[in-house]
Amino acid sequence: MKKIIYIVLDGLGDNPIKELNNKTPLEAALTPHMDSLAKEGKVGLVYPVGKGIVPESDTAVISLLGYDVKKYYTGRGPLEAFAEGITVSEGNVALRVNFASLGEDGKTISDRRVGRTLTQEETDGFAKEINSKISLSSATFEFVNTVGHRGVLVLRPMHNKLSPWITNTDSAYGRHGIFGVTRERCDNYLLQSVPMRGHENSFDAKETALILNEFTQKSLKVLSESYINKKRISEGKLAANAILSRDAGSSLPKFPNVQSLYRLSFGAFVEMPVERGIALLTGMEIIEVPNKTGHLDVDYAVWAKIALDAIDKFDCLYVHIKGPDEPSHDGDFKKKIEIIELIDKFYFGSLLSSLNMKETVVAVTADHSTVCATSTHSSGPVPLLISGGNNKPDKISSFSERSADKGSLGKVLGNSLLPLLVKLAK
Repeated sequence: MKKIIYIVLDGLGDNPIKELNNKTPLEAALTPHMDSLAKEGKVGLVYPVGKGIVPESDTAVISLLGYDVKKYYTGRGPLEAFAEGITVSEGNVALRVNFASLGEDGKTISDRRVGRTLTQEETDGFAKEINSKISLSSATFEFVNTVGHRGVLVLRPMHNKLSPWITNTDSAYGRHGIFGVTRERCDNYLLQSVPMRGHENSFDAKETALILNEFTQKSLKVLSESYINKKRISEGKLAANAILSRDAGSSLPKFPNVQSLYRLSFGAFVEMPVERGIALLTGMEIIEVPNKTGHLDVDYAVWAKIALDAIDKFDCLYVHIKGPDEPSHDGDFKKKIEIIELIDKFYFGSLLSSLNMKETVVAVTADHSTVCATSTHSSGPVPLLISGGNNKPDKISSFSERSADKGSLGKVLGNSLLPLLVKLAK
């Protein structure tokens, strides 16, 4: 049995960009190590969830780990809450939230991530104020800040149970049934939550939407009066003066244990709470992520060493690296290229220099494409390479969206990928 290292580079895929001579950031980046893996392996394209679907990271990861999203998914909010150790009991509703910046009209979203400039100390302070200064008319709540601008909100009713069948207040994300979907184009407004279609007459859904809107309005007031924001404004920084909510859910998914399914041991190296929650719920052992140094050349080399140390302990190592996604959402293709190059040089360079490829199957793909031109996810397929072991190479010279389209793996669905890797490792 060969070892498996399954690497997902968040938001790696993209569209051709005019300023890059119609190359994608991945095509424009210097990636000799990933190119070498592609040349010695097989390549193809992956629809992370399904053709024509614009996935969020949570549904994409669930699918890439071999699960049928339609069968198991229950909403992103509970996954984020679980990762933070927050209990979501029957009748509660959990939501993923963001600190954001609103314009002077109090409705237009000027920056949905506050310029990515919030410090942990600031978000800790905001969370303390929100939890201590806001009371709701018919519910209690728990608000927890997580990483950067991100957070979790859990609503708990005083009387009747609450319903997850409500719309988002974040206009960048929609809902198709229980599934959250990224809107490829949207108006940047803070929205009112309402019952979803088919649930307009549900008392519980109406009540939940009213409670979420009450929380949203009261948090606007608390944040506008916060000393932390007044200090940020005096320093010429964006104010974190709103909270955007999305992807309500009321229960956790019940995944079959991944280690029992494949009779293999799995470790997970993940940065974000939602990936951590999914890994834990599927039965993976978490490999702790060290605090970032602020220097990606150092961080990626350290992460590679952690992978090399961990692979002796596990049959399969799942690695999820956030890197390319953030500059894509900021529309910064130059920064995306820079991060892809740093990952290749310091993560893959360090990893491959000490890895026995004959005894290891390495897969590299993405959970979705994040398009710099629109700053959103897209429905397009993402590139895939599988190298090592007894693979017969395609001899494709580079790793990119276009070159992957020429590979022997063809176009595959995300939930077929892990079973394929296990088969190749055996």
